[in-house]
Amino acid sequence: MKTNALLEAALQLKGTGWHVVSSSFEGTPPQMEIALERDYVDLLCPACGAQCPGYDAVEKRWRHLNFFQYRCELVAKVPRVNCPKHGVRLSEVPWASGESGFTLLFEAMIMVLAAEMPVSDVAQMVGEVDTRLWRLIRRLVDKAHAEKDWSEVKAIAIDETSAKRGRSYVTVVMDMDTRAVLYLGPGRDSNAVRSFCEQLRAHGGDPARVRWVAMDMLHCYAKGVRENFPNAQIVYDRYHVMVMAGEAVDEVRRKLQREGAQLKGSLWVLRGNHWNLSAKQQLQRATLAKSYKPIGRALALRSALQDVYCASKAEGAELLRCWCRWAARSRLEPFKKLAQTIRQYWNGIVSYFDSRLTQGAIEAINGIIQLAKRRARGFRNFLYLRTIAYWNTGKLPIDTSPLLPT
Repeated sequence: MKTNALLEAALQLKGTGWHVVSSSFEGTPPQMEIALERDYVDLLCPACGAQCPGYDAVEKRWRHLNFFQYRCELVAKVPRVNCPKHGVRLSEVPWASGESGFTLLFEAMIMVLAAEMPVSDVAQMVGEVDTRLWRLIRRLVDKAHAEKDWSEVKAIAIDETSAKRGRSYVTVVMDMDTRAVLYLGPGRDSNAVRSFCEQLRAHGGDPARVRWVAMDMLHCYAKGVRENFPNAQIVYDRYHVMVMAGEAVDEVRRKLQREGAQLKGSLWVLRGNHWNLSAKQQLQRATLAKSYKPIGRALALRSALQDVYCASKAEGAELLRCWCRWAARSRLEPFKKLAQTIRQYWNGIVSYFDSRLTQGAIEAINGIIQLAKRRARGFRNFLYLRTIAYWNTGKLPIDTSPLLPT
């Protein structure tokens, strides 16, 4: 097989109207350059697909996958068409999209790498400036994100995660049905919820159709939900309630220790669930509960609250009401305060028994975002963080199949 025919087969140009006319491998350092030409003159407008007369031709270059370890570029004079409706437009080529300076194969490779490693490392690997790669990634991610349909969104989760060192946070919103991140915006306040509501409308969604919002007990988010989602019921995450119960047990332990109780080394024995403890730790825990009645009552209250969350929809609210009465009579101030907190946020807490929604999935999403941030040693600006977050967690329909052989 001749060289040009071999390159045409590798570039999958058969039936496209394009062919390879020459190739060279030269320069310092050497690089591969492949020149292409068009066989026929049937020109279509890239906007409407109508057949149009030619206007002129401009030389374009595209970065392609490496030729072995060497840089490879495609060069071609691309016709411009004169569309009566859309004016002068650059016609499409089968190996690249729009005004991109990269081939589809190269773009697919960059997107696969960007999901697993920092863009600066990808740039160093492929021999490109990282800002150029960021423009490519942002273009593809923004386009795919803008095309997503949110008309079926009915349940969401809202949480915050760190954007950089210090008290700098971003708000993350996730679709509870698809487990895809819908929105990531700066700040953690009601304005962030309002911004998501505007984005929801722009993507074909209806705020009135959102029925459930899983979140923690931040007043600013609750305010934003009340103002922007009129039919939504807030669901306060059971995990946060159980964390408060664990903190109440710890406060009881600290109070006894201040009063002279011999509780040194008991911190991790009293924390968490008993099934996560070793046999020795379980025995020590039972001994402490028997020796110190306040600790026994505190552990019983925490365990009972965990059991309440396993109750059915019909029994859950009443069992939680009984638990609050027990906690109020327990003579343990931390649990009295917890009972008051549960009553304060009652509607949002008992709505768990109707929806069974938790923030477990969005906490996992936040972990993925933080992993990407640590790999990159932080991002230069918020737009880069949002771009990578959408690509890693937004389930965007960006096609990387050009990397697969056909």
